[in-house]
Amino acid sequence: MDIDDVLLDAEDRMDKAVTVYSDELKRIRAGTANPAIVDSIKVDYYGSSTPLNQIANIGIPDPQLIVIKPYDPSSIEDIVKAIQGSDIGINPQSDGRVVRLQVPGLSEERRLQLKDRLKDMAEDAKIAVRNIRRDANKQLNKLKKNSEFGEDECEGAVEEVQELTDRHSKKIDELQAEKTEDIMKV
Repeated sequence: MDIDDVLLDAEDRMDKAVTVYSDELKRIRAGTANPAIVDSIKVDYYGSSTPLNQIANIGIPDPQLIVIKPYDPSSIEDIVKAIQGSDIGINPQSDGRVVRLQVPGLSEERRLQLKDRLKDMAEDAKIAVRNIRRDANKQLNKLKKNSEFGEDECEGAVEEVQELTDRHSKKIDELQAEKTEDIMKV
């Protein structure tokens, strides 16, 4: 393993940490309908746990409504059970052909709770990025210790790892600010 491999691995892992954080943010309800709210829901479909978006068409006909139209109408009951058992906090309404989710607006108290949750999630994502930095620095120190590369090369690589960390932390902050702004809109 050389310095470039360590840097590429660290950057790839940091990118993945930011992507995971971004995906988590999409699942947070901001008072408007968003199909990502139901993305994490798994439905017991013929004995196997299947993602909802694989067994149904999910549409947003207006800003406060999610409509779920299953490809197989016999799966309506299973979809309703899965939604009720999830943590999205929306009660499904079914007419036998489609499932409707009326997305309620957020109260000021709930907005503040979500803002705090976003802050915690951002900190967790930053911790993941810093752990990746720590691992990369350990690998670089090992390379320096084994005299595979010079001290100047390794120190330069450590600085590059720190730049990667700063850039990814800044991206996490930007995502958090964007979602916070979205949630705090009245």
